[in-house]
Amino acid sequence: MQESICATSRLSLNSIPSSPVNHTFYDTRFTFRFPRNKHIASFPCIRAQQSETTDGSAIDIQSNDSKVNALDIKEPKVKNSQDDIAATQGIKIRRRPPTGPPLHYVGPFEFRLQNEGNTPRNILEEIVWNKDTEVAQMREKKPLFSLKKAMDIAPPPRDFIGALKASYLQTGMPALIAEVKKASPSRGVLREDFDPVEIAKSYEKGGAACLSVLTDAKYFQGSYENLEAIRTAGVKCPLLCKEFIVDAWQLYYARAKGADAVLLIAAILQDLDIKYMTKICKLIGLTALVEVHDENEMDRMLEINGIELIGINNRNLETFEVDISNTKKLLEGERGEKIRQKGIIVVGESGLFTPADVAYVQEAGVKAILVGESLVKQQDPAKGIAQLFGKQILD
Repeated sequence: MQESICATSRLSLNSIPSSPVNHTFYDTRFTFRFPRNKHIASFPCIRAQQSETTDGSAIDIQSNDSKVNALDIKEPKVKNSQDDIAATQGIKIRRRPPTGPPLHYVGPFEFRLQNEGNTPRNILEEIVWNKDTEVAQMREKKPLFSLKKAMDIAPPPRDFIGALKASYLQTGMPALIAEVKKASPSRGVLREDFDPVEIAKSYEKGGAACLSVLTDAKYFQGSYENLEAIRTAGVKCPLLCKEFIVDAWQLYYARAKGADAVLLIAAILQDLDIKYMTKICKLIGLTALVEVHDENEMDRMLEINGIELIGINNRNLETFEVDISNTKKLLEGERGEKIRQKGIIVVGESGLFTPADVAYVQEAGVKAILVGESLVKQQDPAKGIAQLFGKQILD
């Protein structure tokens, strides 16, 4: 027998919503169903309150250090649909197909046709739609309460931001987040003889401050097994779980697998999601690298308190063209001043292949860079790092 419990009641942790607004992103009702007397694990408590806004800007998330047995979330009052809120924030990536695949009948046969509503408009939207389905399936197999034991025995989180700062102070050059990546949708397989542990060790030997490990399987041929293998192999660099986060469950899963940091992409997450997820990250020991692509996304993130690390991706999401002057453009004027006042570390991403590229983004205000393709293709990635900076960055 099952019972329905409104979100104002106490929820079992396997029913944690993917967003503090609602569970389905389309239905503003906030009701969950789960078996009576289901086991409830002990996780930090988060209380999220949403005032009557249409852009999700007013949120008060409070937490405490004590262990509790449930996640309490008060029912939000949302006037508009999630698509409307996303539109007001300039988010173009749709989280799910808005129409669903239509049915067509010809005689006794049934088939489905793609149309404008259920066809992804670009590769990022396709990845997000696939990830939403993938995560739903993973949650069924591994409910949140079942991750408690894995999180308890996972290696303690390491200081991702501290490692970046230490490298910058030591070398006087942007700290390197070197990416362990086998393939990409635009470039295909980057390295056939791909050994994630050996590549990670070579990066560390070459002076990388932190590592980024792709965990998406379908589009990047990555895996959480690669992340775990690198962590257990004795690599000391803090690890970023490079994943497309669409659900808060993924944060707990990444920490259980040994991640020290995660990527949050402003192009696919609403402001309220970013606030909610960065708070969870702090509670469970993860660093959040928040990625932006344009002025609108940067302005949105600068209005959110608590963000410490912003990555500027120089790749256009619609055309996939890369222009490193995007970094300079987003760090000029009032934006740059606000970043300095807030003490935010900026990471340059995409299009960095030469010492001149590194010097250009450093002059613009970048104190760290994330580089994958130009390094992972090298037979000896450590030598690739020296070529990228124009010299050895470790004595």
